[in-house]
Amino acid sequence: MLTDAAQPPTTAATRAASALRRLVEWESFGLLVVVAAVFFWLTAYAPYFLTQSNLLNVLQQAAFFGIIALAMTLVIVAGEIDISVGSQTALTSALLGVLIGNHGWPLWLACLAVMAEAMALGAVAGWIRSKFEVPTFIITLALYMALRGAAQLITNNYSIPINGHFFYWGTGHVFGKIPIAAVYFVVAFIVFGFLARYTVLGRSVYAVGGNARSAEMSGIRVRRIRVLVLVMCGFTAALTGMLQTAQLSSGTPTIGVGLEFSAISAAIIGGCSLAGGKGTITGTFMGVIFVAMLNDGMVLRGINPNAQPVVLGVVVLVAVLINVVRANRVAKRS
Repeated sequence: MLTDAAQPPTTAATRAASALRRLVEWESFGLLVVVAAVFFWLTAYAPYFLTQSNLLNVLQQAAFFGIIALAMTLVIVAGEIDISVGSQTALTSALLGVLIGNHGWPLWLACLAVMAEAMALGAVAGWIRSKFEVPTFIITLALYMALRGAAQLITNNYSIPINGHFFYWGTGHVFGKIPIAAVYFVVAFIVFGFLARYTVLGRSVYAVGGNARSAEMSGIRVRRIRVLVLVMCGFTAALTGMLQTAQLSSGTPTIGVGLEFSAISAAIIGGCSLAGGKGTITGTFMGVIFVAMLNDGMVLRGINPNAQPVVLGVVVLVAVLINVVRANRVAKRS
């Protein structure tokens, strides 16, 4: 009774203060502030930024690399990297053009085929990584070159028209306004967020990235985790290739250039550590929005397109330095 009486009553102000403290201590709070600052700056200084059509366009453009960035988060958290995703989107598009446009395959069968191809290559990359201990950077660098070349080879580097209702799946709108690609992005965010936070697979990914040897000793099948994250990354690359193919209504072997770097940049800006074991799906989601807004704002401000990669590169470097400084502070405290 005395103990209960000694405890101060919980008031609305106390609960609000506690919630505010948790928000400030939230790992992605700093990024949230930056995203909000960029949004308000563009609203004030970039013409037409706040128009409905432009904001919806930002969402659509974010979706094309954002879906991959969400899967890339798990790859990076597991201590791996995949730089072949841009080339995989190109090969997906090229294969759809050949299968549907040239050979008349049904849309559903062609989509299943390209999905199977992308996931199989992800599995092969994961198997090579686990079996021969070859770094995934080297494996996916080889795929980066080979897949882009294969896309150009099977199409003679020409776009192949695809007719039919496929166009809707890349350019359609939900409720007449929201780009369907943005809906896919939000659904992917929910799915990957659930996987990362609430499943055994997600916890295993973080364990493997934190310390693969300890994870294996605790019973986690490290090889399987590495294969699975690369398979998921291949799946999202194929999905993005399908969306871009639908948008263009043609199998195009030149799409996806630089897509891997946009996805990786968004994940790093979102707080992922290339050393593995650290990163969140929510952070990457905000990183995607930040990159999309930044690119859109530079276009609206009339900044030279050649300067845009320079700006993004500087932002990524700053994000890496912030993550390193934060990690060093945490290490000193512990």
